[in-house]
Formats: sequence, C-alpha cells, structure tokens
Amino acid sequence: MDVVSDAISAVHLGHPWSHRLRTSGTWSARLDPYDGAGFYVVLKGHCWLLTDGGAPTPLGVGDAVLLPHGTGHVLADSPVDTAVAKKEAVPFGPGLAEAQPRTRPGRYETEMLCGRYWLDCSRMHPLMAELPEVVHLPSRVSSHLELRAAIELLAGELDETRPGSCVALPSLLDLLLIYMIRAWMTEAPGGAWPRVLGDPVTAAALRALHSNPAEPWSNDRLAAEAGVSRPTLARRFTALVGRPPMAYLAWWRVIRAATLLRDTPDTLAAIADQVGYGSPYALSHAFQREFGTTPGRYRAQAAARSADVRTD
Repeated sequence: MDVVSDAISAVHLGHPWSHRLRTSGTWSARLDPYDGAGFYVVLKGHCWLLTDGGAPTPLGVGDAVLLPHGTGHVLADSPVDTAVAKKEAVPFGPGLAEAQPRTRPGRYETEMLCGRYWLDCSRMHPLMAELPEVVHLPSRVSSHLELRAAIELLAGELDETRPGSCVALPSLLDLLLIYMIRAWMTEAPGGAWPRVLGDPVTAAALRALHSNPAEPWSNDRLAAEAGVSRPTLARRFTALVGRPPMAYLAWWRVIRAATLLRDTPDTLAAIADQVGYGSPYALSHAFQREFGTTPGRYRAQAAARSADVRTD
C-alpha cells in the first residue's frame, strides 16, 4: 500500500455515517468533540462554521470542509460568537430543521451533505496528525474534479434507495475522505507531508517500506531502492520525515501490527511474520514499548472500541 492509504487504514474504524441535512430560517447546531473526522458539503444556500476557539468560516454552494480531528463546532445560518453558540445552538442531527421554530422571509434554504468517520487516534500517522483542524476546500471551477465527482455520486446515493446502496454508500464516503486529503495536499504544498511525498528520494523509500514492511530492510538496501547513496538517503529522509529510515520502519511495523490485531483474528505469531519480527516475543516487546500495553490487552480494548462504534 502507499503512505496515504496506510495512514488512513491505520486509524479507520467501522463504517462511516452520513445523511442529507435541509434547514431554513434562523438556526444553529452544535456538535461536541469526538474521536473521528467529519465533513460537510454545501449543496444549496450557505452557512457558517465556528470551531471551538476559532473564527467563523463562511461556507457557500459547492464548498467542502473536513474536520479531521473531531473538533467541536457549531454550524449556523449567520456568523455567531462562542457565547451565542453555546446558548442557542441545538444538538446536531437529522432533526435539526424541526428544532428551529423561527424563520426569516427571504432566507436561503440550506442543504448539506454531512458525514462522520470513526477513528482510532491512539496510533495516528504523522500525515494525518498534520492535517489542520479545518480543511476548507472552496468550490472552484475545474478544481479537484475527482472530489466533485465523488460528491455528486454520494448525493445521488443519499437521494434514493438503490440496489447495492449499503455497499456503495460507505465506499463512496471512504473515497470522499481520500479525495479531501488529496485536495489538502495539493492546496498546502508547504506542509511537511506534502513535501515528504513530493521528494522523489524520500517518497521512493517510503513506498518500498510501506509496500513490504516485513522485508529485511537495511539502510544500504533502501538507498539502492531509492537510487541514491546511503548518506543521501539518511540525510533527506531524516530531515523530511523527522526520524531515520530504520527508526521509521520499526515504528511503522508496530503500528501495522496494531491494525492487524484490531482488524483480523490472526495469531500474534502470524502477525509478527507479516510485519517483519522474528518471533511473537520480539513483537510483543516492541509493541509494549510503543503502546504501553500487551498485544492481547490491546486487541481486547480495540474490540470494545469497535463494538461501541457499531452501536453508536
């Protein structure tokens, strides 16, 4: 797998949730912080987004916004300050429109696609951690065409109950998350991880490590894979990623093991083999050093978290 796919897969829990929200008049809705990421796409009208401790952000037709860290926020028909938001906002949900008794003549009806992804933030890849609290992707002609296409497909699936919609909806929501992160990487070339993946040497080394973390990698072998000398690889990789290649590999192997413990019934021995450890004992020791708990306890805790997500 590639770095972005792995970064998302490592934290993704369960199936995402989505619905279409329609409201009008005077309204404001509050969503408290949670372990996950959320998105909004304005299909009609306009609204304002106010994050905890942030400034109001106007959202217009076609705008998409991703809140990758589950930041608490308020959506409203007009700019609001924190004090007003806390006093007047109702809990966010499909019943929002019915909760607003007042209307103003001439107000635009607001229509949005809304969604939420459940994430396990205990092993966040630095690419995901670097995402800002709000990724605002304004609608522009000919910009992010894949993202726009995914939005149109998702809107169509929410409108009707079609054959296969139970599979199509979560797949489209996952696709939307990928396209929003891609769009952010395009819009924020000065960010650390856009620079990492834009550097041909470091990107080649990361592709190799993520494609097969169980390989017996060495600095020399990885440098040959990237087509540079060992000192060049060490210098560029460490400067951009923040840790030397072999230290990154050791960290990623443990993160990958955590994902397999969560998502598969594989034995610890099988997982150790898949991620490049010679024995379950060696993996268990490295795992406990990284997570502060044993693989068995981690698996039990992950199962409990997944059960909570399924019943939310």
